[in-house]
This record gives sequence, structure tokens and C-alpha cells, in this order.
Amino acid sequence: MYFSLNIILKLFLSGLCVTALGIYAIQTGLIDVIEIRNRLFPSHIQNSQYSGPYIAKQSIGPLPSKNSSSCSCTGFALTNQGVPQNELMNLQSRRFEQFQQYKRRMATNMEELILAQPNSPLQYPIQGVIVTPLTKSRIPGLSVHALKRGPYKVSLKVKSGVLSVEGVLDGQQVDGHGQKNLSISSSKLEELNDLLSRVTYTNTIYHINTRDLGTDINSQVTITTKTFLRYHELNILIGSIRQLYPTIKIIVADDSLVPEKVNGSNIEHYIMPPAQGWFAGRNLAISQVTTKYFLWVDDDFLFNKDTRIESFVEIMEKIPELDVIGGSVKKNQFFFRLQYEEGDEEGGCLRRIKTSHQLVPGFRNCVFVDGVVNYFLARTDAVQRVGFDPFLKRVAHTEFFIDALGKLLIASCKGFSIDHQKRLKQSNYQHYRHPGKRDEMKKIAHQYFRNHLKCIYLH
Repeated sequence: MYFSLNIILKLFLSGLCVTALGIYAIQTGLIDVIEIRNRLFPSHIQNSQYSGPYIAKQSIGPLPSKNSSSCSCTGFALTNQGVPQNELMNLQSRRFEQFQQYKRRMATNMEELILAQPNSPLQYPIQGVIVTPLTKSRIPGLSVHALKRGPYKVSLKVKSGVLSVEGVLDGQQVDGHGQKNLSISSSKLEELNDLLSRVTYTNTIYHINTRDLGTDINSQVTITTKTFLRYHELNILIGSIRQLYPTIKIIVADDSLVPEKVNGSNIEHYIMPPAQGWFAGRNLAISQVTTKYFLWVDDDFLFNKDTRIESFVEIMEKIPELDVIGGSVKKNQFFFRLQYEEGDEEGGCLRRIKTSHQLVPGFRNCVFVDGVVNYFLARTDAVQRVGFDPFLKRVAHTEFFIDALGKLLIASCKGFSIDHQKRLKQSNYQHYRHPGKRDEMKKIAHQYFRNHLKCIYLH
């Protein structure tokens, strides 16, 4: 009995090296259970009634649901408070229907929890194990179905995280808490299965997969910006760029009320309808980039000796999985993590925290994060896939990174700095830049509907 359990569990957990993919990661390794059984076990100990893996349904008994409890909104801003009360009921109905349609449209077979039947005699998940990055998650469906003979011992092993068992009592034999190797022993099958039902996995590697190639800086990078009523600042920015990068392409998206000509070589100036907004302009600028990377800057920034595009590119080339690298503005290295909790039908909870995930391997001045300042180098194709929500016209930043969560791998690095110009008083610009509480409430209501969030906390 011990021999069979030990082999099959090691085999299962070699496939359970779950890598975090943004807000969730899906374990995608498929195991051919019939082939494994035939190779490892002689025919006399196989169950002749074996019928292969089955898809777990809602009624699987003790298995925990993905949404077994709703996240708490204590201390958060409720996103539905941005919706007028006389519109809330109708919007909630439409929101629910559209969210169900979205889930049906975006669902893949790999998200379904599939369990191998316990003829091995182990029951275990083949695919569909979902974990939150760097967070403890319970492994569903682990159990042993065997004749009551004992003693029993289960050995588990993972590569990209650590294992533990919740709520272990004195006298229960569990070795290897918080390590890659975990063993559970018991003379009672009921106790063994109780402990297996509380096995958790904590992924320790923050990672997202992508690809890439490259040449000289002018053919690799385009500088992009969005301007509105600030031609004086824009011209100063362009002048500072030309001192360091005389021939690099600059793309300007412009939705000023009365457009002015922007002079200079290798500048693409795109005129938009007036006051179309911040994210619409970003979409236009990024859509015209033909280089592998783009550097995003605000129109009132100022290049200095520490504004080294080459240093950004060097890291991107060494770590092709990275999609975005942020620097600092006037030595202020702003970055944050986004912590998401599953909710019920009303939506999830999102918290923005001013901290990082972990160091980028091989780069002690860089950390993995979920959002950075408005000075960043990015892979063009990766950001184009995410896009910028044009509903957000005046004040928006975190919203792009919410949409990018789980889709883009982002880092922030010390030593890559750009200056900020002195702020000039422009009453017309300030009127649009700070539109008031009504627009803020519209934005919160939009997040409630579009991002299916019931509460959000921006610390």
C-alpha cells in the first residue's frame, strides 16, 4: 500500500509545479492516467473498471468551491456607490448577464477542474488548479480510496512553490511544512484523507510567459506621449529628447481644443477631435508604433543624463518574459501591487498596496510589481493586446494596470530617472485635469460594471 501511494503522489505533484500568471495561474500539464497506471502498476492491482478521468461537477461533495466565501469590503470604497440609486437595479441585472456572457466567451477547457478517479488508489486533480500568485491556496480533490489496512504514508513534492497542511494537531505526523517536500503519515485512512483535504500550495515564483528578439536603439524604441493644451511643455520635452536622442521617432497624440503645429524631424503628430481624453490618446499613440518597444512619457517630463533608454532595453532583452519596466520621476520610484480577492456574484475586492512582489532574479535594483509610474518602457505588442479604456478621459492610471493584471509581467527599477518640468498655472487645463466629484463617481461606477468589482481600495 505504501509503495503505490508514494509513487503515484510523486508523479502527480511533479505536474503540480504551478507558476503564477498575474492574478491567477492555471496548471496546464495534462497527465495520461491510463498510461501511467499501466506503466507503474501490474495488472493484478489495477481496477478493471477504470474509466479514465472525469470532469468535476458542482456536486463533488467535500471539494471546496473556488468562491467558497466572498471577499470582505471592510475599509474599501464600494464601487456600486458611484451608480445613481434609481439606475442601480437595472445596471446590476445587465452587469450580471454580461459577466456570465464574458465568462462563457473567455472560458477554456483548461480552467475546468478534472480529477483522476481514485483507482490508483489516489484521487488528484489533473488540471484546473488555480492559485493566486505568492499566496497560499488549497489543493482540491486530494484523497486516498483504499482498503482499510494501513499504515499509510503520502509523500508530495513540488518545484515552483512550497507545501503545507492547515490545522495540524499534536500527534499528527506531518513533516516538511513550508518546504518543497511534504510527507503525511497515519494509521487511519479517515485521518489521512482529512489531512490531505487541508494540503495547501504556495507558489514562490512570480512569472509570466512571453517571447522576443532586437538591434540599435532608434530601430527598437519609439517615444510616445499624449498632449492637451500644453504645447509649451511639449516643446521643452522634445528639445530635451533631441539632446540625447537626435533621430529617435516621437509620436504625439493631441486632442487640444485648438491644435498647434509641432515642429521637428521624425515626429508624428496625430490630431484628435477635441477633448477625447487621456486613454483614447494613449490608444492612438500606441496604435501607430512600429518598433518592438515604446517609451511612454508625459508631455511635461524632461530628459536628463539618467534617462537611459538603452538600460531599459538591455534588461528587456535579457528577460524576454518582461512586458513593462518602470523607472522614477524626479527620483520618485512609484510602484504598487494589486491584491485581488474572489467575491460572490456581486463581484470581487481589489486593493492597491505600495509594495512589490519580489526581486527580479539577476537584477538587484529591480522588483516585480503590478503597476508603475507614467515613465516606462513596454513591449508594443503586449500593451496593444491590453489597450487603454477610452471611457477614462481625464484622471486614470491604475485602471490600465487593473486591465493588465495577469496579462503583463511588470517590473520597476532604480536608477532610471526622468525629470518633471515646473508646473505652470493654466486655468483652462486645470479645469479639464480636475473635473470634480461627478466624473470620479462615474469612473467608480464604470469599474463596478466593467471590472466586476464590488469594492476597491487605493492605498
